[in-house]
Amino acid sequence: MAVSGSASDPRRRPVVVLYERIADAIHDGTYPPGSTLPSEPRLATELGVSRPALREALLLLQEDGLLTVRRGVGRTVNDQPPRRGFEQIQPLEEQLSAGGAPLRVRALLRTVEEPTDFTTQHLHAPARAELRFWESLLTGDGAAALSQEWAAADDVLERAHPAFAGALRTVGSAERISMLAVLAGASRGVPLTAHSGVTATSLGQRRGAQLDRPADTPAVLITQVVRAGDIPIMAAKHMLPTGAPALSVVQSG
Repeated sequence: MAVSGSASDPRRRPVVVLYERIADAIHDGTYPPGSTLPSEPRLATELGVSRPALREALLLLQEDGLLTVRRGVGRTVNDQPPRRGFEQIQPLEEQLSAGGAPLRVRALLRTVEEPTDFTTQHLHAPARAELRFWESLLTGDGAAALSQEWAAADDVLERAHPAFAGALRTVGSAERISMLAVLAGASRGVPLTAHSGVTATSLGQRRGAQLDRPADTPAVLITQVVRAGDIPIMAAKHMLPTGAPALSVVQSG
């Protein structure tokens, strides 16, 4: 869910700061693997926070795999807590390369465009806003996937994630990098969350031509929205045709 950062940033939600305080305590050994956390009342008193805020932070820590609830015992630290970083937010080219040959990112288009229905819905972009749009082909032994990525308007990024805004401005038009990789590299100290959807579809004429496949080739369409705090800052569509490298999917309830 998050990466470490300064608690002094006034834009950051108190629950996020609290999440990181507890996560830091887990990773620095204050609460070592296998140990049991203090009870909620005691922990709330030790941290100087309210019970509702603490409970929300603990639930997030459970969702991210740092804690497990054991009946009759309480919340215990997992034996192998996930490393700090982008456990759930990782560039697609890295996910698809796991366990196999690395994929390369080939820039097809780097431009600015007005909002589409997709970006209006997922980035809450107003009419006539200018959004950076990147289209990239992921290639290995042939074309593996097609990615379309949009960043929120510059004024939104400057408020919600200025480091990401600055990093985007430095990327050349032909540089072999995805927008999500730029975001990951610019987000040390910024808590991020992401939500993805997966649907079955076919490539269609245009995407089929880009991936050198017939238009009726079955494919998986992944949509993704990344937020900094409560603000959506990036949205993407990833098209994976039949035969693309395997992608692990975890379903959340």
